[in-house]
Amino acid sequence: MHELGITQNIVAIAIENAQGNEVKKVTIEIGKLSAIMPDAVQFCFSVCREGTLLKSAILEIIEIPGKGKCRQCGAEVTLDVPFGICKCGSIELDLISGQELKIKEMEI
Repeated sequence: MHELGITQNIVAIAIENAQGNEVKKVTIEIGKLSAIMPDAVQFCFSVCREGTLLKSAILEIIEIPGKGKCRQCGAEVTLDVPFGICKCGSIELDLISGQELKIKEMEI
């Protein structure tokens, strides 16, 4: 479960940037194509925050939809997996969103 390591890093980054202040909320973005399970991160966060400046913090997760751009016609295609078929029939898609994993904001 790589979500535990990811969540430990999120907590460590938040602590580093809190400059000794208690953190109330952390908002992260997770792309649907990132192979990261938001529910697992949420669970791990409740464990990883214990005994830290985030002990009472809320984790808000914003899921970013997967999107690709067709190389043939330029259309944008919504993706649930990192591959797909455009309406024009092409399978040549460039991923333009959905692989994100970032801390968007933090409230102290």
